[in-house]
Amino acid sequence: MSHTDTNGANDPEKTNINIRLTESFLADIDATWQDEGYNSRSEFVREALRDAVRHPDLTRESWKEIAAVEHARRTGESETFSREDVLTGDE
Repeated sequence: MSHTDTNGANDPEKTNINIRLTESFLADIDATWQDEGYNSRSEFVREALRDAVRHPDLTRESWKEIAAVEHARRTGESETFSREDVLTGDE
């Protein structure tokens, strides 16, 4: 299911890395980068890593809050979520 990304393969500024993922997680990554309009899996992963490095203060709890708000926005739900709801996964 994996493929080789040759974007920038001859760029001396870039280095290849290898990571091990489950097939199901890789499938989630592939669906996400395509749905979000990235040109490649590598482009998506680089952007995710940049975000993690540039914003180390965003905790898992912060991301859960952001995800809950985004979900409510996308589905048109007017319901608001308490911080406790978001952190425990309750809706």
